[in-house]
Amino acid sequence: MSGAAAEVKSESVITVLVAALMNLAIALAKLVAGVLGGSAAMVSEAAHSAADTVTQVMLYVALRSSAKPADEPHPFGYGSAAYLWAALAAAFTFVAGGLFSITHGFHSLRDGAESDYVLSYVVLAISFALEGISFIRTITQVRRESRYWKVSPVRFLRRTPDTTVKAVFLEDFAALIGLLLAAAGLALAQITGDPMWDGIASILIGGLLLAVAVLLGRANIAFLIGLSLPPRFRDAVRTELETGEDIAAVQELLTLQLGPDSVLIAAKIDFRDSATGEAIERSSRAVEARLRERFPMVRYVFLSPWGDAPEGGEAPRELGEITRR
Repeated sequence: MSGAAAEVKSESVITVLVAALMNLAIALAKLVAGVLGGSAAMVSEAAHSAADTVTQVMLYVALRSSAKPADEPHPFGYGSAAYLWAALAAAFTFVAGGLFSITHGFHSLRDGAESDYVLSYVVLAISFALEGISFIRTITQVRRESRYWKVSPVRFLRRTPDTTVKAVFLEDFAALIGLLLAAAGLALAQITGDPMWDGIASILIGGLLLAVAVLLGRANIAFLIGLSLPPRFRDAVRTELETGEDIAAVQELLTLQLGPDSVLIAAKIDFRDSATGEAIERSSRAVEARLRERFPMVRYVFLSPWGDAPEGGEAPRELGEITRR
C-alpha cells in the first residue's frame, strides 16, 4: 500500500471510530429520554443512533478486512470485503433503523404518547452538538481528499471507492436532519397538544434512514459487481499509455476497482511496427512505472501487444504478465 493510500486508510478508520463512539453515547441518551418522556420520535432517534453504531462497527470491520494483503487464494487482495461489509451495514440500517422507526411511528399515531419535553429538548441539543463534531471531522476528511484528487467535494463523494467515508458522511448528515425532525415533531406536539406530530416525526425519520440505506446499498453493490474507474480517470490512464515510447494506439482499455485503494488496469496496445520485442518490454515497464507514480491506487497492470502483424513478419508476442505492486 502506498504512503498516500495508507494515510487515507488510517484517517478513514479514525473517522469511523469517532462516529461510532459518538453514536453509542447519543443512542443511550435518546433511549433514556424516549422511555422516560414517552416520545415516539425520541425512541426512533435512539434506534437511529443504535443502528448507526452497529453500522460503524461493520464499517470498521470492512476497513480492517480490506487491508489484508493478497495471498495465493486471493491474488487480487481482499479489497472487495470492504464493499461486502458496507452493504451489510446498509441493510442493517434499512431494517433496524428505517423500518423500526416507521413502524413505531404508526403505533404512536394510534396509541398516542405523553412527553417530557424539557428532557427531550436537552438530549436533542446535546446530541446535535456531538453529531456536529463527528460531521465536521468527516467534512474535513472529504475536503482534504477531494483536494488531493483535484475534484469538488460533491464529485468526490459521488465517485470515491472508499464507501466508508461516504457512509459516515451520509449517516452523520441524516442524523442531524433526524434530530431537527424530532425537535420539530416535539415542538408541534407541545404547541398543538396533539401527539400525532411526534408520530409523524418518527415516520419521517424512518423514511430518511431508508433513503440513506438505499443510496449506500446501491453504491456498494455496484463495486461488488465490478466498477471501472470514473471517465475522467480512464481518460487520464489512456493518455498516459498513449504517450509511451513505441506505442501507436490503445486499442482497448479496461479498468476495475478491486477495493478502496486497489485498481487493476488491462489494455490492448498497438505498438509501432518497427518496435522490437525488447523495445515493447522496455516501453511497457516504463509506462507501468509512470501509471503507478501518477495513480498510487494502481496495483495491477496488464499490457498486451495487439494489432495487425506486419506483412511478412510475425505478430508481437504477448507479454502475458500481471505485475503485482
